Amino acid sequence: MTKRKSKENKFKAKKTLSREFIQQKIKQLFDTHAGQTFSVKQVLNKTGIRDMKSKEIAFNILMDMADDGQVLKPKNNTFRSTEDAKLIVGRVDHVNKRFAFVVSEDSEDDVWVKTEDLRSAMDGDTVSIQIKSSGKRPEGKVVEIINRKKTEFVGRIEIMSRYAFVVPDSRKVHLDIFVSPDKIGKAKHNDKVIVKIKEWHGGANKSPIGKVTEVLGKAGENETEIHSIMAEFDLPFRFPDHIEQEAEKIDIKISEDEIKKRKDFRETTTFTIDPVDAKDFDDAISLKKLKNGNFEIGVHIADVSHYVDQGSILDKEAVNRATSVYLVDRTIPMLPEKLSNGVCSLRPNEDKLTFAAVFEVTPKAEIKKHWFGRTAIHSDRRFTYEEAQERIESNEGDFAKEVNTLNELAKLLKKKRFKNGAINFESVEVKFKLDEKGKPLGIIPKERKDAHKLVEEFMLLANKYVAEHVFRMHKGEDTFVYRTHDAPDPEKLDSFSKFAVRFGHKLNVVPANVSASLNSLLNDIKGKPEQNVLESLAIRAMSKAKYTTDPKMHFGLAFPHYTHFTSPIRRYPDVMVHRLLQHYIDKKKSPNPTEYNELCNHSSEREKRAADAERASIKFKQVEFMASVENKPFEGIVSGITEWGVFVEITETKCEGMVRIADMNDDYYEYDEKNYCLVGKRNKKVITLGDQVTVIVTKTDIDRRTIDLEFVDVEKEDEPENRHISF
Repeated sequence: MTKRKSKENKFKAKKTLSREFIQQKIKQLFDTHAGQTFSVKQVLNKTGIRDMKSKEIAFNILMDMADDGQVLKPKNNTFRSTEDAKLIVGRVDHVNKRFAFVVSEDSEDDVWVKTEDLRSAMDGDTVSIQIKSSGKRPEGKVVEIINRKKTEFVGRIEIMSRYAFVVPDSRKVHLDIFVSPDKIGKAKHNDKVIVKIKEWHGGANKSPIGKVTEVLGKAGENETEIHSIMAEFDLPFRFPDHIEQEAEKIDIKISEDEIKKRKDFRETTTFTIDPVDAKDFDDAISLKKLKNGNFEIGVHIADVSHYVDQGSILDKEAVNRATSVYLVDRTIPMLPEKLSNGVCSLRPNEDKLTFAAVFEVTPKAEIKKHWFGRTAIHSDRRFTYEEAQERIESNEGDFAKEVNTLNELAKLLKKKRFKNGAINFESVEVKFKLDEKGKPLGIIPKERKDAHKLVEEFMLLANKYVAEHVFRMHKGEDTFVYRTHDAPDPEKLDSFSKFAVRFGHKLNVVPANVSASLNSLLNDIKGKPEQNVLESLAIRAMSKAKYTTDPKMHFGLAFPHYTHFTSPIRRYPDVMVHRLLQHYIDKKKSPNPTEYNELCNHSSEREKRAADAERASIKFKQVEFMASVENKPFEGIVSGITEWGVFVEITETKCEGMVRIADMNDDYYEYDEKNYCLVGKRNKKVITLGDQVTVIVTKTDIDRRTIDLEFVDVEKEDEPENRHISF
């Protein structure tokens, strides 16, 4: 007797399908498929009812349920739930070619959707979905596309004899876009272009139809690729003519009448400290020794709100942009150059209008008094970070005494912050040495020294005190723009803790001890190969900071209230803060928070867009550089493991690439999801997070900004000197 027949006989012998059991299975089917119609045969198949007796019982139950109104019977032998299908609205996150997730506030869990059930919805689109099945992971299908996030895409065009396709740059767009020959414009094969979708198809594998609207240039060239990134993230290429013309009308002269309305700091020692390539100087610091031995320290910020009237066309443009964007080779400013680099920029040896937070500080960095208001300054010196650092290290040069006094006070302020629970996040950033054509010649980690921290500490002080001052005026009831940061999600923190253990580090996830434990961990990893990986993952485990009118705390800084007051040239929330602060100084009533809430949400979204674009430009340059060093060995650290490959961060360049499992030929590796590792089936070799490895670059893809790697057996390398590359 075959196994199959044995099972069937056993099933019949048991006869366990009672009426109650069958009724429960049928009810569950209709509850989880609201709005769907089933034939009797479909009901039997989906509930697993096989024997004839159970089928008869099931049919009778269906008829009884229809008579009782528990299900509808639209036509012969078909049945449907009395409830309409519950539709959920959410945003598509198209993670790979096979499936997407729909993220919705209406669902506790993200809803899994097969690509064929997306009905042409693309990443970022807002859709309504119907739940097909519930359980551990709910599955759904798209019913309606409510809003397209984008209708224009950036990609590389491939032109054939009778047709053309645009291959989108975005790794979350998984369909090529069909373009007929008469719609390609002046594009040539392999050009980067912007294509606008003219016709969508509902099928999973049917390409949408588009038209080339702009040719960006030859793929791979610096200008082309940077313009592609700008277009991909909808960043403006230039200011409209009418905005530039409006900026040119601004009177740069400062009248004596205007200065009389302000506190005059023009005779007080004042200077700026900024990057060597900076052009827009937002902030300056003044210092004066008082007769009582304390110091008067002024944090003077460009008074953008004096020149940009609320509701003006300059203001509306600034609102739309919300932030300046810093790509690897250029800045996309929030304000026209006349303002950002000219009239508002706190350039040396020029009178400037500012908004200030002024503090009386003891030699022990205790704040005795503070004052906020409009000031006039005359910067005596424009320091680069490197020049200020020279003063700190040598105690020589102009203004060396002032710089060192500020540095000593900054260190005391920082010490107090950490004692109060602030977290010492200092993730490693990289900068590029570029030639005149924008080609990367080297990748250099940015080094943060005391000069950087000095400026940061006094900006934090001003931001904190401005927020707390406004909050205390009417116990948080006045409308204001805060920068808030929630405590980390316990699950994310627990995952990070387990990740850190693999590198030999422990993290106490008890809420009361998180800050101190995190600081201890971050201090322990300094200078170690895993530093950048763990710092980046620690930041990802944190909640995202945002702008809001809700006066919550800032977890990362351990401040009860915090705002952004110090960079109005490049951040619109700072402009709002200046206006609101002056509003309350003038003793005016609190404005309606609705408009400010909308501006806060918009600014947070624009900030994320800017950060994503900046990362994309860095990744482009990393890929471009690594293309020039293919087949050379690099030391790296395993930074991530998935079912399709191993992510490795190259220690020297901070570039991350992937070793694909399909390319690992020494064994067949299986993914152990629970332990975040790969295990060789024959040799039992384990590849896990934190492993130090040697890799070579085998392939780079500028379009998708990806780096393919391959493991190198170090013991078989004959020439050790080839394992390292210097810049």
